[in-house]
Amino acid sequence: MATQARHLIIGTAGHVDHGKTELIRALTGTNTDRLKEEQQRGISIDLGFAAFTLPNGDQAGVIDVPGHEKFISNMLAGIGGIDLVLLVIDSNEGVMPQTLEHLRILDLLQIPRGIIVMTKVDLAEADWLDIVEEEIRDTLKGSFLDGAPLCRVSSITGQGIEQLIRTIVEVSRQVPRRDSDGPMRLPIDRHFSIAGFGTVVTGTLLSGSARVGEQVEILPAGETVRIRDIQIHGQHQDTAECGQRVALNLAGLERQLLHRGCVVATPRFFEQTNRLDARLTLLTEAPRPLKFRDPVHFYLGTARVIGLVALLDRDELQPGDSALVQIHLDRPLVAHRQDRFIIRSYSPMTTIGGGVVIDVSPEKHKRFRPEVQKALEELESGESAFLLQKLSELQCARIKDLEQLSGLGRERIQTHLERLQQEQQVRLLADQWLTSAAITLWNQRMEEAVKRFHADKPLLPGIGRATLKGLLPGSLSTKAFDQLLECGALACQGEWVHIRDFEPTPNAEQRRLLDQVEARYRQTGMQAKGRRDMLDDLRLGDEQLEELLGYLFHQGTLVKLNDDTFFHKDSYRQALNRLITHFSQQESLTLAQYRDLLGSARKPVQALLEYFDDQKYTLRKGDARVAWKLPQTD
Repeated sequence: MATQARHLIIGTAGHVDHGKTELIRALTGTNTDRLKEEQQRGISIDLGFAAFTLPNGDQAGVIDVPGHEKFISNMLAGIGGIDLVLLVIDSNEGVMPQTLEHLRILDLLQIPRGIIVMTKVDLAEADWLDIVEEEIRDTLKGSFLDGAPLCRVSSITGQGIEQLIRTIVEVSRQVPRRDSDGPMRLPIDRHFSIAGFGTVVTGTLLSGSARVGEQVEILPAGETVRIRDIQIHGQHQDTAECGQRVALNLAGLERQLLHRGCVVATPRFFEQTNRLDARLTLLTEAPRPLKFRDPVHFYLGTARVIGLVALLDRDELQPGDSALVQIHLDRPLVAHRQDRFIIRSYSPMTTIGGGVVIDVSPEKHKRFRPEVQKALEELESGESAFLLQKLSELQCARIKDLEQLSGLGRERIQTHLERLQQEQQVRLLADQWLTSAAITLWNQRMEEAVKRFHADKPLLPGIGRATLKGLLPGSLSTKAFDQLLECGALACQGEWVHIRDFEPTPNAEQRRLLDQVEARYRQTGMQAKGRRDMLDDLRLGDEQLEELLGYLFHQGTLVKLNDDTFFHKDSYRQALNRLITHFSQQESLTLAQYRDLLGSARKPVQALLEYFDDQKYTLRKGDARVAWKLPQTD
């Protein structure tokens, strides 16, 4: 009997350069590497999307995720809302570090189904393929892909592609249908403006449906706007159903109100919260126990905030254990019951656990109260199984019931009460439970900002720390922000934050100006003044001057002593060598002495000494300096 065609989201996962993008091209005919840098470098950086009509008529949106570890947050941005994953493994290399990283993420997100795809089989012998397949099977034991179908393919020759398509059809039949009757909920993963059309947002429609002309609410901005147009894989549509990748053109919406973590939703269904109750599980691999009120990076949906974890029945949560907690957030986000979240350690930034939301509007609890524990356990037993079944995309039979219980709907879902107790939802995989939506927001938002910065100002080595921090909530502390940057997706060099392996490349005009600026600092030597005094006659704008100085600093041509003072590297080396020589003969050094040694003015000499203090080359004692950790002389 014929069944109604449905919508699926298929995602890829796997190590960098294992053939995910080529596999999608072989399946769909679409190159998902849309960025120029992706095409030049041959690796995926951001999410890519393609449309795929299965032989049975089902419509699939295919999400190509980056495989490189430095783009892990981009991977997480796309993987959480999928119905079926293709774990791609190069037949010649086998299981690699990012394969394992992605596998853990998929397990934690409880992706419903998956297929193992061995690629590049045309480049390997049959005996070797058997060895690699056995290694893969051993690696996947105990995971959600234990016993999953495995296909051997070559995206270049087409070998095995038809068999993979048949396998996708078979496995997709086991994926539960999404519920389109609930309220609309679309976490935003991209937003941009199109001249003459206005603001466009994209994302995976997790629940409900969207229609041209209807009103939707943008959270946390609280703005109600009209859907002007809907596109699905580049085609204009009047409606969009849950399970589809959607682009919405929103009338009258200011783009500056948007950021990753915003949600497009049915008006007045969804709430924001600064505090929530949850069941939290700490990974067995967590490096240390989690203590009362430890700060963590908290990921839910496409939102990322800083949270303080209040343990309610203990002072420490040991790795591998779970507990009922109350999490206090540094800014409001959109959440509802049964949402999954991820926590990452404050510093260094690594994934340490995850959990499920129990209550999004609780009172502030007192600790070690049996009545509080009992109330939360009763509340928990009626909600956690919903997460187990529906994950981040709210995939359940009675979404409206869940909405009411969470302030987002009318009734509770009854069946997930029993499933929570039977399947021990709070200890899924004995480590953590995360939704892709819950692990992506802040890291992905910063990566997007850095990529935009590289595109807008390709000469600069990266975006300034202070500028990047300004894109995050004002309540985020400087220390928290600095530790957030340690997650590994972005690289830092001094005050600059950039995509790893990015190198600025000046054009001919920029090179001419760079040569002039360098010559000016070389000629000035020890007499270097503030940037404007040095370069005012070049008639450069502030932004252009910042780019030029930033590039020379990044290249090591100039040494930045403070925001206004730079030295040419040769002059700096001379100044440093004279400092070292002085301390080889005397125990202390005053500013006046050093000024005489250099034959310079007070201001640049003071900048030098303060820089040496910051580098711990010298230690200030009163009006003099003493040697501390001097470097070796040339």
